[in-house]
Amino acid sequence: MTRLSDIKGPAIFVAQYLADDPPFNSLEGICQWASNNGYRGLQLPIDPRLIDIKRAATDLDYCNSIQAVFINHGVQLTELSSHLQGQLIAVHPAYDALFDGFAPAHLHNNPKARQEWATEIVCLAAKASKNLNLKAHATFSGALAWPYFYPWPQRPVGLVETAFKELAARWKPILDVFDECGVDLCYEIHPGEDLHDGISFERFLEAVDHHPRACILYDPSHFVVQCLDYLSFIDTYHDRIKAFHVKDAEFRPDGRQGVYGGFSDWTQRAGRFRALGDGQVDFKGIFGKLMQYGYGGWAVLESECPFKDKHVCAAEGAAIMKSFIPVMSTGSFDDFAKAPVDQKGIDKLLGL
Repeated sequence: MTRLSDIKGPAIFVAQYLADDPPFNSLEGICQWASNNGYRGLQLPIDPRLIDIKRAATDLDYCNSIQAVFINHGVQLTELSSHLQGQLIAVHPAYDALFDGFAPAHLHNNPKARQEWATEIVCLAAKASKNLNLKAHATFSGALAWPYFYPWPQRPVGLVETAFKELAARWKPILDVFDECGVDLCYEIHPGEDLHDGISFERFLEAVDHHPRACILYDPSHFVVQCLDYLSFIDTYHDRIKAFHVKDAEFRPDGRQGVYGGFSDWTQRAGRFRALGDGQVDFKGIFGKLMQYGYGGWAVLESECPFKDKHVCAAEGAAIMKSFIPVMSTGSFDDFAKAPVDQKGIDKLLGL
């Protein structure tokens, strides 16, 4: 039996738009900006300019005041995002200095305290999501094994297994908090994270005993740059896909570089993100598959194009997304030819 569903949208992830100047430095301003650009929803990063996450985890009146801002501007809060904090749940020492900037200054050069802080924030996000009546939350898994993703030098037996065991040990208590709150924890499957493709997600899922709240934020752009079949991915993992980033990408290899990119920056890589509509992603195929499998969540634009101005991407994105979002059929296309046959007639047709 098909499970057709309506996909909600267009929405936009506003992390890349935050700034210290209006309208991008306040919830009121960014909601108005998104509404003016034709968006119906916003995915909100945990940032003190937009939300006091500790207060949101405990104060229903405060959460109601947040929702009132959205309602006032005719938009909805789709999910909270703890991408930066989730990254800090697991950091290989090679990346300590680079990721310290994701945490408050007093935690720099203290990986243990940084991890404890990140764990607290992500758990608060679960409680805040419950208070805000949200069903999903977006994050990163972090990475302990990523420096060893290519099997040279030869990996010691047990290295990958140990890394995923430790990753699961750090996330399992957090997943339990999300379960208590009735919120799905959606890991963005992303290069640089230990959860970067289907196999690595399966490793993690097994390590957390197939936890019901261990879910996926599906973003096809990260599969294009890995040459992974992003449509088949939906066929395989649709039951775990609970959040969706609409981000375009392209992969154009030549005789000098391929997937690894030769240490080039984003404008020069063979695989790179593009403004919506400028890349190679088959979004009509994606939206059709998600609808087929019953995905009823939000479609959320993310803009990370190295060529086109992000404000142009936002202005163009809403209209393009609307063209992708199908309106669910209320009947079958051939209902006009349906014959009125009851059970007795069916039995007769089958010779029963």
